[in-house]
Amino acid sequence: MTTAVQTYVPAAKAKPKKAVQGEKLRGYDKVARIPIKVIPTVEAKKKPDWIRVKMSSPAEVARIKATLREQKLYTVCEEAACPNLPQCFADGTATFMIMGDICTRRCPFCDVGHGRPNALDKDEPRHTAETIQGLGLKYAVITSVDRDDLKDGGAGHFVEVLNESRALSPNCLIEILVPDFRGRMEIALDLLTETPPDVFNHNIETVPRLYKAFRPGSDYQHSLDLLKLYKERRPDIATKCGFMVGLGETEEEVYALLDDLKAHDVDMITIGQYLQPSKNHAPVDRYVHPDEFQRYMDYGKKIGFFSIWAGPMVRSSYFADRQYYGEDCPAPIRSKKALEAEGKLGC
Repeated sequence: MTTAVQTYVPAAKAKPKKAVQGEKLRGYDKVARIPIKVIPTVEAKKKPDWIRVKMSSPAEVARIKATLREQKLYTVCEEAACPNLPQCFADGTATFMIMGDICTRRCPFCDVGHGRPNALDKDEPRHTAETIQGLGLKYAVITSVDRDDLKDGGAGHFVEVLNESRALSPNCLIEILVPDFRGRMEIALDLLTETPPDVFNHNIETVPRLYKAFRPGSDYQHSLDLLKLYKERRPDIATKCGFMVGLGETEEEVYALLDDLKAHDVDMITIGQYLQPSKNHAPVDRYVHPDEFQRYMDYGKKIGFFSIWAGPMVRSSYFADRQYYGEDCPAPIRSKKALEAEGKLGC
């Protein structure tokens, strides 16, 4: 079955902009050339009561942002418009995004800009390490844009960040959330086997049927192989994988995906609700009920994952330290009125 991806197409734009080095392409300009074309979003679905974010301290959010700007660093929290940003920043945590803020892929669910990236910043590993030290982090997550323009896919840059960070913060655990290194897997695995993180994370994003629509430039089996091959090389390192629901998958396809991840020796899983960053992005097919997320967690525990977190607001690095230490997934924030309507509160 072919999935149509919806987006808003400005009437005045007949042709999308061409990529210019250092310039971000977003919205229509980003997705116009993906294989499965887009159709306009007319009206966004109303969000249910369980799509809620806990309010947090504006002062602490401002402090984290000021520190990042001072060091000329990016976070995926900001670039991908993560709804959990206020809560995580207020808790003193952030997911650093290295190798710039321009991605070489055009995934229509993602708010990170596409284009021709600039050269790597040779000072970025040191700046990242100084920020981790300055924030006093005990657990840091490092991710990146896709860099198909680099011979090692950016694996060497990850290694530099790991080395610099451990030199300044030897007691800080580091999780890396890596791209797929497609076409560069062997060299990337060699580098990251020799200099391992504490957690090796790679997002598979969605079920295989939806790959052509939502992950152009990526391959489902390749992502599975990356996780399995790393685990074979470093069985002492935890592997982790995340994906979204609400893109058009079925519940049966989610169970099959979990089976595939278990067969490829993944230790930890995150499953979250896809939220459309703007009308220029792929639409939400449906809002998945918390009870369905609970079924996914129950199934994941049954088949033997060390940890599986599933919920509307769960993201790849959402409270990553708590998941690493085996804590239970936080329950969704629900209104009393909604719970009463579903018969989940007593009289």
